[in-house]
Amino acid sequence: MKYGELLKHGEDYLKEAGIHDAPYDARIIFEAVTGMDRSSLLGGGDLREASETETDDFEGMLEKRASHIPVQYLTGEADFMGLRFYVNPDVLIPRFDTEFLVEEMMREIDDGSEVLDMCTGSGCILLSLMKYKNRITGTGADISGEALKVARRNEERIFGTGNAKPSEDGGGSEEPTGLHNAHEAVRWIRSDMFGDIDGRFDHIVCNPPYIRKDVIPTLDEEVKDHEPQLALLGDDDGLKFYRIIARDAAEHLKPYGRLYLEIGYDQGADVSALLKEAGYRDIEVMKDYGGNDRVVKAQYIP
Repeated sequence: MKYGELLKHGEDYLKEAGIHDAPYDARIIFEAVTGMDRSSLLGGGDLREASETETDDFEGMLEKRASHIPVQYLTGEADFMGLRFYVNPDVLIPRFDTEFLVEEMMREIDDGSEVLDMCTGSGCILLSLMKYKNRITGTGADISGEALKVARRNEERIFGTGNAKPSEDGGGSEEPTGLHNAHEAVRWIRSDMFGDIDGRFDHIVCNPPYIRKDVIPTLDEEVKDHEPQLALLGDDDGLKFYRIIARDAAEHLKPYGRLYLEIGYDQGADVSALLKEAGYRDIEVMKDYGGNDRVVKAQYIP
């Protein structure tokens, strides 16, 4: 089968399986299997014969995608902030909505800041900040040791450097690893929220689990059946982790430090109230490009 025919077959197959945006997903899978991008196809590559291995691999990935496994888990990659991150089912897939959070932070944080990324997952928030700002010292924390393995792999991917393995007992901090200049460093800590976090930071950012328990069954199959529940479920009202952050984050912020939280579209008022009750000031709810509440930011003033 020629490459052009193979791609068209993939689009039709996913459409029949009811996959949203089937042409896009078929192309992503096609490129991952063949290494052939759109320009190569338009330049005559569509008339070349696909190998038997490529055809078999393509069919196998199509079948998995038709069962609603996210395409990012199939290819092992997700684009975020102009960077390409490694992902697997141990972490949430980075989303465009979260880019708004990073962009908002980039406008406000100074070069040389110390940043804590709580519930870091793939590390996409922290590593994007460190890539685009200068001399950021970053700490990424997560309760999941498997997620931290993904974050560490992304550190290597984005900056071309390694890091130590997580401690076996899951606690404590690790020594920083230098990145693309001598002034930048990152460390990964396995911690149940702030339990094993030491020190104070200029900024704390968190995209915590915030989906209400009763909403989980209504989510797309790709999300509810394949993305980690640990990173989705925010208890009965979706606010469990915001309560912890409101209670404990001040102990880890420097005076006049800032807190940045991603929220669900209907959580702005509730999260703001929690922060106000905890004594934070300059609380602001930011709307994303779709006009939905997306980020709450606040300042710690002792």
